[in-house]
Amino acid sequence: MKFCQGTKCHQYKTKDRIKGTKGSKTYQTRRRSRFYYGCENFCSQNCMYDWFNKYGDQAIDHFGRTIEAKHLTEQNAWYKDYNWVDYQNDTREYLYVNGITKEQRPLTEEQYRDTNYTLNTGE
Repeated sequence: MKFCQGTKCHQYKTKDRIKGTKGSKTYQTRRRSRFYYGCENFCSQNCMYDWFNKYGDQAIDHFGRTIEAKHLTEQNAWYKDYNWVDYQNDTREYLYVNGITKEQRPLTEEQYRDTNYTLNTGE
C-alpha cells in the first residue's frame, strides 16, 4: 500500500478520504495498492497537477531543463510500427519507419517487442 503524493490530497473533501471514529474524523491522504496517474504516484489528475505546480520547476531544474530546441533529423526519426496483414488471425507486419523520409525496414516480432533494439547496431 502506498500514499498519494498529491500535496493537497488530504484537503479534498470526498467520502473515501474521511477517516476516524465519530467525533474525531479527519480527511486523510488516499492510500491504495495502485494509483493510475503520474507513474502510479497520484490518485487523481488534481493531485498530480497539485504536485507539479508545487515541485515542477525544482524537478525540471534538478534533472535538466531544456535550454535549446531539439530537432528531429533523418538519423533520429526512426520509430517502430506495424500493419495488420490479417486482422482475424492477428497477423501483423512489423516495421521500423523513418518519420521524415518515410523509409520502412522490416522487423521481426521479437525485435519489435525488444525495447532496447535499435537500427544500425549490427543485429
